[in-house]
Amino acid sequence: MSDLGALLKKAREQRNLSLDDIQDLTKIRKRYLEAIEEGDYSVLPGSFYVRAFVKNYAESVGLDAEEVLRLYNKEIPSNVPEQVIEPVQRPRRRAQTQSSDRLSRWGFRALMWSFLLLIIVLVYIFAIKQPNKDNVDSADQTKMTDQTKPPATTPDKDTVKNGEGNTSSNGNASSTDTTTNQPPVDETPVQEPTPPPTPTTTLTLDRTSGTTDYYKVSPGGAHTIEMTATGRTWLGIYQKSRTGKMVLSVTLDLDKGPKSATYDADGPIFITFPHANAVEVTVDGVALDDGNKTGSHKFQLTPVEGTSNTGGTTDTNGTTDATTTQ
Repeated sequence: MSDLGALLKKAREQRNLSLDDIQDLTKIRKRYLEAIEEGDYSVLPGSFYVRAFVKNYAESVGLDAEEVLRLYNKEIPSNVPEQVIEPVQRPRRRAQTQSSDRLSRWGFRALMWSFLLLIIVLVYIFAIKQPNKDNVDSADQTKMTDQTKPPATTPDKDTVKNGEGNTSSNGNASSTDTTTNQPPVDETPVQEPTPPPTPTTTLTLDRTSGTTDYYKVSPGGAHTIEMTATGRTWLGIYQKSRTGKMVLSVTLDLDKGPKSATYDADGPIFITFPHANAVEVTVDGVALDDGNKTGSHKFQLTPVEGTSNTGGTTDTNGTTDATTTQ
């Protein structure tokens, strides 16, 4: 076993982590991790991956990766420079090909200029004809208005008198009917509908398996996951389950930063970190209970449309209720 491998193995054992835990945290195969601890770097796929794998291993067990690489630089194989492929020079084109290319370029330019001149001429012709057309339309409209205007008529005096009498009598009768038959006005104020209350996020502990807590999150839909550092630790988030695609990998450090991270989840996610006492996790502001554990801890969060009938339920005030089925 090499000195570097002994250092990494000792740090791993001090944190009660197995090679399977390191494999889950770093996504590095277990046989590669064993080869690093034994100092057998020939098993790894290439010299480039050696430094990357050692760095991820050191971070997962809480060591300073840059300091480890610097101290054991001689032990770690250096990167092999890639072979540079020199470009192959193509033979020069013959004079006949160059001449035809020149003619093609000049012909293309001449065609573009001709097309541009044609557009300018069409715009100019349209601009000249448009004012004349507007003047003709205006003159035709004036003639049509003069032809359709009706002649003025003068009403007879008797007709005016009769009209005034009828208007007066009808007006009096109408005002009387309006006053008599007017219905009472309803002065009851109209109440506006009250909007439904916004649902609050509820976390329900469904079960616990080893170092993994399975929570149900209601209501369903998108939720904001916020991780705040209280020390220094690496954490990862995977879609759906621990075997899903990694969507977030970050090391939070209260002293050096970054101090927090946020992820918007619209489905089931799996959260893992090796130091539970170095980070606080909340879902829409509701804290996840890690049981004051100091080692590795994992959460499986699954959105549902309602709360479970069994398990511990954490509301937005941070209190815990025990719900049972009668």
